[in-house]
Amino acid sequence: MQLINTKKELRSLLSSLDKIKVLGLVPTMGALHLGHISLVERSLGENDITVVSIFVNPTQFNNREDLANYPKTLDRDISLLRSVSEDIIIFAPSPQEMYTGDITSKSYNFEGLDTVMEGEFREGHFNGVGTIIEKLLTLVAPTRAYFGEKDFQQLQIIRKLVQTLAIPVRIIGCPIVREPNGLAMSSRNERLPKALRQEAAFIYSTLQGAKEKFGTKSADFVMDWVRDQFGSKQNFKLEYIKIADEKNLRPIITKEKDTDYRAFIAVYIGDVRLIDNIAL
Repeated sequence: MQLINTKKELRSLLSSLDKIKVLGLVPTMGALHLGHISLVERSLGENDITVVSIFVNPTQFNNREDLANYPKTLDRDISLLRSVSEDIIIFAPSPQEMYTGDITSKSYNFEGLDTVMEGEFREGHFNGVGTIIEKLLTLVAPTRAYFGEKDFQQLQIIRKLVQTLAIPVRIIGCPIVREPNGLAMSSRNERLPKALRQEAAFIYSTLQGAKEKFGTKSADFVMDWVRDQFGSKQNFKLEYIKIADEKNLRPIITKEKDTDYRAFIAVYIGDVRLIDNIAL
């Protein structure tokens, strides 16, 4: 296992590994959990070399307080990765190292994928995501890059980014990993008090209920039902519930045959914002 902090060091190391056949990249913002580890394990199984980036990207936070509160646990992350495999390259740069000059994001045309759901509530977020992912993919030049489906909108946007910029990488979406109570694993879960973390299972159970109802009810009925469920929960504040086409993320108007739909949700529990989704 090697810990690298600069782009120059990483380029030098990767160029020296002339026996590389296939390289995998797992981009993360640290505070690693078993969801991240599932991505790392898949990369290890499918590639000769795996690079795990640990970088809290400032340009994808539209809320300074959220950035300040984001957990930073590099030593623990390194130990967790070491327990999985010694054959991992960890790239943990500073913001100044990743950005030349001002720490700002580029502007992209994601053809509307970025204007719905998260895009409605987190201005500039996906330009920040696109900027850092473009930088990482260009720097590492992986054969495959791995992303979790919990951030499904982000996954589709990254696929669009790679297609638009003709970056030669295969983007792999991996299933959501959940805690025993069904809560989608997230670094933000660590900020929840124990009792609320257990109560947060309500998010996934409600999505499961929505999926069941979607088989016989209209999308509007299902979304109203979800809003009613959260309306009775004192510790929860529903920010949005949306049902959209998986491919283009356009909100459903009427159900169409041969179209895959997904329900997306964002919920505040106290000051902790959680997202989740489920295929319908």
